[in-house]
Amino acid sequence: MNTLDTDYLVIGAGTAGLAFADTLISESDAHITLVDRRGKPGGHWNDAYSFVTLHQPSAFYGVNSLELGSGRKDSIGPNQGLHELASGAEVTGYFDRVLQSKLLPSGRVTWLPMSEYQGAGRVQSLLSGDITHINVRRKLVDANHYGPTIAATHTPRFTVAEGAALVPPNALPGLWHGRQALPGATLPRHFVVVGAGKTAMDTCCWLLSVGAPASAITWVVPRDSWLINRRTTQPGAEFFFDAIGNQAEQMAALADATSIADLYLRLEACGALLRIDPSRTPTMFHLATISSGEVELLRSIRNVVRMGRVQAIAPDHMLLDQGRAEVAHGALYIDCTASAVEPRPVQPIFQDHKIVLQLVRLPQPAFSAALIAYVEAHGASAVKDAAKDGMTEDQAKNALCATVPFPHTLADYPRALAVGMRNQAAWGADKALRQWIRNSRLDAFTRVMMAVDPSDTEKIAVMARLKERAAAAAANLPRLLKAR
Repeated sequence: MNTLDTDYLVIGAGTAGLAFADTLISESDAHITLVDRRGKPGGHWNDAYSFVTLHQPSAFYGVNSLELGSGRKDSIGPNQGLHELASGAEVTGYFDRVLQSKLLPSGRVTWLPMSEYQGAGRVQSLLSGDITHINVRRKLVDANHYGPTIAATHTPRFTVAEGAALVPPNALPGLWHGRQALPGATLPRHFVVVGAGKTAMDTCCWLLSVGAPASAITWVVPRDSWLINRRTTQPGAEFFFDAIGNQAEQMAALADATSIADLYLRLEACGALLRIDPSRTPTMFHLATISSGEVELLRSIRNVVRMGRVQAIAPDHMLLDQGRAEVAHGALYIDCTASAVEPRPVQPIFQDHKIVLQLVRLPQPAFSAALIAYVEAHGASAVKDAAKDGMTEDQAKNALCATVPFPHTLADYPRALAVGMRNQAAWGADKALRQWIRNSRLDAFTRVMMAVDPSDTEKIAVMARLKERAAAAAANLPRLLKAR
């Protein structure tokens, strides 16, 4: 049996694991061992459909020490005028650069790909079966707690009858292979997209972008969703009023809302949220981010089936919760029902000799993991004062890094915001941590506000309104959650 000593054993080399490792290497002298079942870093991005992109700008995704993207804005397509969204290939290439140009050259990172953690410090190679025993001097880091379910490996929960063609979205760009392998074979002329989440939206937009007419697409939508307006997530001074100004309006909505339903209508009215069908009230909000151009594309699909979840598919029909729906014979079904984040119990992030990476700010897993690493490396002043406050070190760290639950119901979102706002207040009270956040490339909005000229009265007024309305929102949130 091989043996290895390390300070931190990080299980999972996806976004969270790499963002944590990158900051910990920068802020400490620790040795890290990264373990992942895949052969390359990047986690689920290695298995995603080829036309996947980031939901939000590349400018504040990835790790703290290395820029992602070129800072350009898209000049064509539904994201026109907004900052670039890295493709899946760009993201995996980026994470490989993080490993090869930053982590491994540090001399303080050991990389164990194609390996599985079995517990008790045992790591097994998936190729040789060899076991490496790892002596963890400090902490085990679980970077897989919020690992998403992937369409390519997802097992559908509905029955597939003989003759029904079902594929994950990964298979779509390669459909031409079937025609090449079987002379005379025809490509599908009708597509049934099953699922209502961001994967389904991406799939519908891709089909439309590569030539499928809207009339050839049937979209099964069990539930409608509220969506974040991507324009409100843009970095840089150019988008100050879209981003910071809209944050102020969101705080006003939170401060003035009288119910959960009223809150979402106010967020839509101020431009923070979008919905695809304006005649239907969404019942779901999973933080999917979209542009108004994509919304217009999706609205062009008229054959939308809203009869609940699919129970069974056949070559010419579907059985759903609320009955049967006919489809064109020989249609290609596309399974987009995998949930990006299955509901998981919230845990404390710091647990004695273990760290469980979770969100400390919505909806930013990279920033969250990097900030957790900073707090682990430095403790921050609140942790240094833990003894006098009667808290353990872990309790003090968790006071700075309270877990923000990922929202699944409409009421979950304001509840998550309440935790995030408490975190933000705690960070602002710690001088060193506050300065780290200001310098972090993963926190674009703080830099935008810090760069405002004091003589710019219009922007100064917006920031004053943001502060005022945030205080009012914090006061109203408990009432709002109680009244839901």
